[in-house]
Amino acid sequence: MSIGSSSFVILYHRTPFDESIDSEGNRTWVDQKSPNGIIPTLRNLFRNKEDGTWIAWRRVDSVDNAEDESIEMTNPSPFTLCRIPLEDNQISSFYHITSKECFWPILHTFPTHFNVNNADWGIFEEVNRRFAEAACKEAAEGATVWVHDYNLWLVPGYIRSSRPDLKVAFFHHTPFPSNDVFAILPWREQILESLLCCDVVGFHIPRYTENFARAASTLVGAKRGPKVPVDSKFIPVGTALSEGTVTSYLEHNGRRIQLLSSPVGTSPDVIQELSWSASVESHGELIVQDTKKGRKLILSASRVDYTKGNEALLLTFERLLERREDLHGEVVLMLACVAAASGMKIYEDTQRTIEEIAGRINGRFSKIDWVPIRFSTRRIPYDEMVAWFCQADVCWITPLRDGLNLVAKEYAAARRNRGGVLVLSEFTGASVVLDGAVLTNPYSNKRMDEAIEKALFMDSDAQRDRMTRMCTAVENYTVKDWAEEQLAGCEPPSTTPE
Repeated sequence: MSIGSSSFVILYHRTPFDESIDSEGNRTWVDQKSPNGIIPTLRNLFRNKEDGTWIAWRRVDSVDNAEDESIEMTNPSPFTLCRIPLEDNQISSFYHITSKECFWPILHTFPTHFNVNNADWGIFEEVNRRFAEAACKEAAEGATVWVHDYNLWLVPGYIRSSRPDLKVAFFHHTPFPSNDVFAILPWREQILESLLCCDVVGFHIPRYTENFARAASTLVGAKRGPKVPVDSKFIPVGTALSEGTVTSYLEHNGRRIQLLSSPVGTSPDVIQELSWSASVESHGELIVQDTKKGRKLILSASRVDYTKGNEALLLTFERLLERREDLHGEVVLMLACVAAASGMKIYEDTQRTIEEIAGRINGRFSKIDWVPIRFSTRRIPYDEMVAWFCQADVCWITPLRDGLNLVAKEYAAARRNRGGVLVLSEFTGASVVLDGAVLTNPYSNKRMDEAIEKALFMDSDAQRDRMTRMCTAVENYTVKDWAEEQLAGCEPPSTTPE
């Protein structure tokens, strides 16, 4: 196999820019609007590299005679975008079926939604192998390869078998479930053996790291290194996902695999600068005139997904209006719930249920001059989203399970010196990072009811105190810090000392 010239290679199913084709068939690359997501951060890593490659996929009508596409990018500095060709059936099987119908419910501890019947494991292996081959072809001797997320679980194993000289890091953007739930996957050993070919495996929080370490030790016999106290950025006790200590490394087949707990951060300086921009202030004026009108504004932002808990949130809001007639006309809920575009029936059913509940509540309680719920399924531009953050008295984020939840961190970043209350599910990774949030249990009606009333009636001093603590946490550990910490984990030797 020929060896490439890239000292740094990123593998991610998404591209670093959005592709746009005009009416004449000319291609341009459009920068993404959100300043917080990991894609701009990953892209900016190439600023400090003399060379680099980003590997993603592209759709083709036929893979016969289709070669990997190599595109020279110039922003933020020169790097190569390599896109492997995939047909529609490969994309559907690899991403929508195996990843979303099999892996997603297990990762989020919804085993009743697990569906293995339509999965084609051979296609999943083939797509992962194609990513690995592209990485091996692009990587220079001793290069660092950073693999992202569960749909590329098998890539590290394929890379290690072909290129033992490479340093391989892997970051898991979703939760990693408890051992008994993960063991439901029929391919569990192959997945773990692949991840144990890495030099470093990263997770958002210590609980997910511990779940992985336990699975690796009990299912494939990896030896666990000593536990160490969790880093000071985590809340070590008192919440559903707290851990006081965490396994520092695993040993397997003569290799040492470092385990890192690093929650993805935001870009608080960018968000705060944007929050005072003319565009955000203009959107904010419209929100005040059209929605708020002197009322308390509750914001909830997520995707249409059964893991996000939107149905439970809406039912809590309905119970609030049933209990508190004095709040009629005084509070409004903005539910920004981006519609799923996959065509999967379970997401279509989830969206229909959300719409039905919201419609029923509005039908029950609306007045001539007040509609209690504003509901949007469109993808809101980021400057407009920041305006909602700036205007929302309460941000209500209560998924049933979530790997981290960046919206919670974004809200805190936007609220510097503004007060406000964050109501947060303790089953999100962010719950062990954001000291100052009002934590709640989305599985309990009583806890949900108590949390939203506490948020709506919290005094300004308590709001400022809590928000200051959350802002400090967000500002002290940014998305740049996350990337640096994960990549630094590749530096220790990968072989077990004699």
